[in-house]
Parts: sequence; C-alpha cells; structure tokens
Amino acid sequence: MSSIRQFQVTFDCKEPERVARFWCEVLGYVVPPPPEGFATWEEFDRSQPPEEQGSWFGCSDPSEVGPRLYFQRVPEEKVAKNRLHLDVRVGTGLVGQERLAALEAECARLVALGAVRVRLLPADEENESCIVMQDIEGNEFCLD
Repeated sequence: MSSIRQFQVTFDCKEPERVARFWCEVLGYVVPPPPEGFATWEEFDRSQPPEEQGSWFGCSDPSEVGPRLYFQRVPEEKVAKNRLHLDVRVGTGLVGQERLAALEAECARLVALGAVRVRLLPADEENESCIVMQDIEGNEFCLD
C-alpha cells in the first residue's frame, strides 16, 4: 500500500497574485509569510530579475488540510474549457431549496469578488444542483 502524498493545484494564469488573492477569498486560504529576509512579498518580488517579477504566487489552507494552490504566469490566453476544475463544496448535505439557497448566497458573494456565474445545473435523478462559475480569469469551477 502506498502512502498518501501531499499535492498542490497549479493554475496557469496572466496575473498570479491577483488570481491567488481571489482564491484566498473564495476558500478562506492565506498567503504565507514572505521568504526570510524580506518584509513583504512585494519586496521579495522586486529582488527578482525583471523577467521573473510577478511570475508566480501561492496560497495555502491555514488548517493545513487542503492542498496548496500555486499560480504561475503563462503567455498564452485560456482558449478552451478546463480539463480539471475545483468544486467549492458549499451545499454538502443540503438538498432541494435549502441547497439552492446556500449555493445562491455563495454565488452572490463570489460575483462581488469578480467571479462570473455561468449557469445553474438543476438537480436530476443522480445529482443535486450546482452552479457553474468562472474565476476572475475565466477558469471554470463549480459551487457544489
């Protein structure tokens, strides 16, 4: 039996710090302290070669349960649907109107942060309702 391994989720994006801070707000994640010898991340970033400045940013679950999120700058634009997406679990254990109300409340909070509501996927015989959304750079995720 193999041991459980930690993993991080990596996002390709245009503005790593901006997208990282968005996901911190969505998930309650935090930005770790800057590297030793630097008072702020901005100070650390300014110490890097110009081509490396702003090229990545990370955040983590303060409870250390969820995976680290890493955001890296890439030159190309997003052109297709994600092959992988996050399900933000806000309706776990809820059904019907109670679930919809929880999803809609979280959707409103995230739209205020810059997310975009794409569509509601209503409950069917196999699945409860969820809301498909996009983050501030168009990456799809679901409120589940």
